[in-house]
Order: sequence, then C-alpha cells, then structure tokens
Amino acid sequence: MMRMIWRRLGIGLVTLWVVSLIMFAGTEILPGDVAEIMLGMEATPESLAALRSELGLNRPAYIRYFEWLGDMARADLGMSLAGRGNGGGGTTIEVLIGDRLDNTLLLAAIVGAISIPISVILGLIAAMFPGSFYDRVISFTTLCLVAVPEFFIATMLVLIFAVSLGWLPAIATMQNFSSLTELVRSLALPILTLCFVLFAQMARMTRATVLNVLSSPYIEMAILKGVPKHRIIMKHALFNAIGPIANIIALNVAYLISGVVIVETIFAFPGLAKLMVDGVQVRDMPLVQACGMIFCATYIVLVLFADICSIVSNPRLRHPK
Repeated sequence: MMRMIWRRLGIGLVTLWVVSLIMFAGTEILPGDVAEIMLGMEATPESLAALRSELGLNRPAYIRYFEWLGDMARADLGMSLAGRGNGGGGTTIEVLIGDRLDNTLLLAAIVGAISIPISVILGLIAAMFPGSFYDRVISFTTLCLVAVPEFFIATMLVLIFAVSLGWLPAIATMQNFSSLTELVRSLALPILTLCFVLFAQMARMTRATVLNVLSSPYIEMAILKGVPKHRIIMKHALFNAIGPIANIIALNVAYLISGVVIVETIFAFPGLAKLMVDGVQVRDMPLVQACGMIFCATYIVLVLFADICSIVSNPRLRHPK
C-alpha cells in the first residue's frame, strides 16, 4: 500500500509541475501587465520601461519562471507587484493570502459539515428504496438544483432574504463579530447557496454509486439469501462504495476552496478565489500564480486522500492482479 501511496505522490508532484508551466504560460500571454495598470493614463514608453525594469518584468520569461519555481519549492510565494514600484515597498503574498485563506477554509468547513452528511444520507435513502416516493422526491429535487446555475441560486436568495424580507445581509463581510449569531447571519446566504449546489451533486452521485454496487453479483446473492436490505447496504455495499464516495466528497471540497469564484464575487466575500480575481484585474501575476498553485495543491492532496480511502476500504486495490 505504501508503494501505491508513494506512486500517487509522485504523480501529484508531476501534475503540480505541469500546472505550474501552464499557469506561468497562461499569465504571460495575458494582454497588458501590472506596469500599465499602475501608471494608467499617465504611462509613457520611458516610464513603462523604467517601471518594468524596477519590477523585473523586462527579464526573459524562462528566467523568471525558474526563479518563481525555485521560490515555490522553498514555500516562498514572493512579493505582490501591485504595491511595488514608484518607491513602494510592496507586500508579501503570504500576508495577502493569509486572512483570505482563513475565510475560505471557514466557509468550506461550515458548508462541508452541513452538506456532506445530509447528501450522503439522502443518497443512501434514495438507493435503499429505488423507485419509491422518497427516491422520486430526492431525485427530482437534486435534478432541479443541478440544472440551475449557482449564480441564479445566489441571486434568488438575495432577492428573497435580503431584498424582499430583509432578514439577511446581501454582502458577506468578515469583520470582528461580537457573537456567533452575527457570524452565521453574515455568512448565511453564501452558505445556503453552496449547500444547495453541493447537496444536489453529492446526493445524486452517492445514489448512483450505491445503486451500481447493489447490482453486483454478491449483492444479488445476499438478496436471494434473504438478508435485510438495510444490512446489505450498511454492511456490504457501503464499504465497496466508500472509495467512489470519498472521491465525490474530495472533489466537492476542493471546489469549495478553489471553484467558488462566482459565489464569492456575488456576495463580495473576502476569500481566496475573490483575491485571485482581483489579482487578474490588476495584472498582479505573482499573486495569481500563487493562488493557482494553492488551488492545484488542494486538489492533489484531497484526491490523494480519497485514493488512500479507496485503498484502505477495498483490499482488491491493495493486491492488483
């Protein structure tokens, strides 16, 4: 098992390196740079050349890439370019990311703690009684939620709870709250939006995974022997379904950290994805590249964790033919 884990770690490192190439190349071909954004309408060819030289943007791309890659290997994210130049000392990317990462992790933890148990339980109920009233209600509800984009769900929640009823704020600020109630009230709308999105996806995929396991020959034999359905699912089918379910959970948790750009933008939530969008707007490429690498590393770690769960729960994966 350790050999398989080390192999997956190696694949993850290679994936991280390939993503670094794509990330650096993608940011290089974007039109404009931070020097043009900083100087604005007052930019002249001489001032642009001087500022680019000060920021190090006039050096060849491959030299900057290897320097950036070496800094990443040492866990040094570097300096933000937006505050440098014109005598400015700049700000380290670690400082910019620190609070934003804490906010994103807090939001992801709350949403995951709510949506994961509910969606897995409802997916199991739908799989235990296929074709029943419960299965139809769950399948219809999740299908409707999957078909609706997240920005529409967020907009409708704002219109209902913030504009019409006035119960919740439309902006999810992260201030020094005096009580837990104020924190929950401020984050209620983005939490509800993400819970709806994740609940629909995970419940449907959990149901499909368990139903696929239930069609296995050993499950059919257990049914013919008269084993109760709840025992078949909880004792026999669920263990073989843990691997796919763990992958579903890992991908959705990774989405909570890196894929919530739309939700964070709608609610002006000060998270990591919103910081990356702000970095693109001001062409702060080191900041954008650092956020992208954090997102990629998050996916790799969570997928590795899901693979380990699959290996531990399924002995056949530990002894491949």
